[in-house]
Amino acid sequence: MLRFSVLGPLQIRTDAGPADVPGDLQRILVQTLLVCEGRPVSGESLAEEMWGEALPDNQANALQAHISRLRRRLRALEPDRPVSRVTMHPAGYRLGLGEGELDAAEFVRAVRLAESAGPRDAERTARLLGDALALWRGPVFGGFPGGTLCQLAGARYEEHRMRAMELRFDAELRLGRPAAVLAELADAHANHPLRERFCEQLMIALYRSGRQADALDVFHRMRRRLDEELGIQPSPALRRVENAILSHDPALTGDRLLQPA
Repeated sequence: MLRFSVLGPLQIRTDAGPADVPGDLQRILVQTLLVCEGRPVSGESLAEEMWGEALPDNQANALQAHISRLRRRLRALEPDRPVSRVTMHPAGYRLGLGEGELDAAEFVRAVRLAESAGPRDAERTARLLGDALALWRGPVFGGFPGGTLCQLAGARYEEHRMRAMELRFDAELRLGRPAAVLAELADAHANHPLRERFCEQLMIALYRSGRQADALDVFHRMRRRLDEELGIQPSPALRRVENAILSHDPALTGDRLLQPA
């Protein structure tokens, strides 16, 4: 079985170790087929991803040459496979994927499982998402996004990563472990300073760690940033956390303020 990784630099892993995908055009071709997760991609879409506006004179032949090259490469990596992974359909080309073979698909599946879990499953959720987030080895495609289809997929996977982080932080806070995520929360807030949910969670973690003044300072800096950069005021959810800290609301030690508004 091959395992494909796009949550970081593109990588194909075999039982013998990682295998290279040589050449920028081959990498874009593989990435595009992978992010469609088993759905066919039209030849026109593949050509636009690979060449953009600089399409070759005979794009159909050029694309077919790259498809043939990819088929040979994949067959060499799994010679016992009875049929080619890359097949042609009326709707375009398709790269066959089995369960567990694409890291991004496994990651999204874990996030959806976590979203459907209840507060009583906090321990399992924290463990599930910790393992899922460990699949990330860097920016999607290693910062080599390709064309529009790959860029949209990269943005989708990145949003799922933010959601996974939020859910994991909530789970750890429910379990009464603010110190376990405090440093990660500070990094998440610094790297995504306009994402209010990270700010809320950081304030709660600081408060639960006995750092009320620091928690309020985080809120004041967030309020200034929202005003200066977006011309808006903090959301009602963020203001509720501030008010709860000021009044030492018992809700800060429960689940209510961990529920997104």
